[in-house]
Amino acid sequence: MFAEDLQREFYNVIQGKQCLLLVNFDVDAICACKILQNLFKTDNTLYTLVPVQGVQDVICAYEENYTEVKNIIMINCGGSVDIMNLLQPPEDTIFFILDSHRPYHLCNIHNEGQIKILGKPDINVPDYEDVFRDDSSDEEEDDAQVEEENESRDVKRRRLNEEDIIKRRQRREWEEKRSDIIFEYTQYSYYSKSSAVLMFELAWKLSKDSMDMVWWAIVGATEQIILNKVESEKSILEAGNLQGHISRLNHRQGINTEKQQQMAVKITYDKDLQLALYRHWTVEASLRHSLPTAVALRLWSHRGEKRLRELLAEMGLPLVQSRQRFAAMDLDLRQGFRQMVEKLAGKYNVDSIVGASFTLQYGYKFKYCASDVVYAMLALLESSSKERLPQHCFLDSLDCLSRMKKDVLEMGLDRAKLMLTNIFKTVQGILEMKQVMNAGPFLYVVVPDGTLDSHLFRHPHSLLMLAQFILKAFVNSSKNRRLRGLPLVASASYDIEEGTCLAIGVPPVCEEQPRSLFGRAFERAAKNTNSTIEPDYFDTTIIRLKTQERPKFFDALAALLIQ
Repeated sequence: MFAEDLQREFYNVIQGKQCLLLVNFDVDAICACKILQNLFKTDNTLYTLVPVQGVQDVICAYEENYTEVKNIIMINCGGSVDIMNLLQPPEDTIFFILDSHRPYHLCNIHNEGQIKILGKPDINVPDYEDVFRDDSSDEEEDDAQVEEENESRDVKRRRLNEEDIIKRRQRREWEEKRSDIIFEYTQYSYYSKSSAVLMFELAWKLSKDSMDMVWWAIVGATEQIILNKVESEKSILEAGNLQGHISRLNHRQGINTEKQQQMAVKITYDKDLQLALYRHWTVEASLRHSLPTAVALRLWSHRGEKRLRELLAEMGLPLVQSRQRFAAMDLDLRQGFRQMVEKLAGKYNVDSIVGASFTLQYGYKFKYCASDVVYAMLALLESSSKERLPQHCFLDSLDCLSRMKKDVLEMGLDRAKLMLTNIFKTVQGILEMKQVMNAGPFLYVVVPDGTLDSHLFRHPHSLLMLAQFILKAFVNSSKNRRLRGLPLVASASYDIEEGTCLAIGVPPVCEEQPRSLFGRAFERAAKNTNSTIEPDYFDTTIIRLKTQERPKFFDALAALLIQ
């Protein structure tokens, strides 16, 4: 069931009680967790934080902690799986699910007792009677039994057969209708409102919000924009909503003295360039590795490199200046850089890099825009290796949100530069080798093994960014207009020793609402080919499967989607 009043139905229920906090490995979930941690600290609420990458992690975390806690909070996980069937919890355990993945599992929605989905329903949910049915046979009344005893055996048998036929027909019709309803409900996978924003709104209603909390909400919402999880109209409306909260909090702070102004947290929403990490990188590198400019200028080709040189020359930016760190450039060039880009954006077809963004400033040296923090957190989150556990990477990413741990954020920015560089190099190699294949109803690409950068794409976010980059670049460089309506499946090795690979599907570039049909399609293709897939991720468009089964899986997927 839905818990629409978060204060009364969620926070007042858990306040002062020990909780188990299960948090997914994504930036939005981490930001929501940070806000909730601050609320818990204010009210002295004990909690156990466990990062979870997939369904198996949820099972393990629950089995280790369920005897000690009865209130379990799941952030960006659990909404799309049948929790009661998965965990078999005792009757006194309550699950609070805060999840931006859609659609929710119907068993979670229609559970009236132990599952509470935080937030207002933003989807059309099928009625309980349309998808659930009581199969227990009705007990016949005593009077009916007496009458049946008086009937002849032949008449009784005939009547029972007719009733049985009618019941079977009704059952078959109901099941067909149910199948259609469930298919329509689960056909597309998509994302809804940021969980971090929802948690901030709870803090606001509790009158415990702060500038730090609204910043964490901004970072969570920005991740959804960068990874193309929500449509642009919703993100613009959300930005306006958050800007209103910033104005309110600035007014409440009432800073007067100059020293207070210097040490206060200041968040601004202003016109800015949508270039990746440009304040912490070189201008040339930022232009090359940002998706809008790389696609518009086709920077993976020699002609694209020439266009980049022309752009820099026309801006009046010498190569020496463009190849040194932005902060070290001449002051007049730094101050006029945005105007230079804006002036030439139309000519070079890069209008999309001119927009607005939130920037956090604290003191003289701490100044970062929200996208900087998102890239740093993503890079740290996906830097796990044999020597470094994923849980440690999760905590590093969480530390990026602390103003007191600037060194962790800087380390994340350095890794983000390396991540974006590797993504660009891989895209360039795939396009040059013409490795994007057309399967008919979709495109697909397999990231080659054996390169220095291939290990990066065993992580879902890196593979997602690669897939989106490849799809936009391939469509932009082709004259075939039909490609704009085709989705793409990208696959990369997950564990070479075990012979498994990761596969992820992204919607077509023409879709204004980024909804993916691959969640259900992957499931049906695996069933049709008897392939062993692991839908362990909370995003149903991400799966793991045996590398040797990948060709027949793609063939079955093409046959399924072409119908």
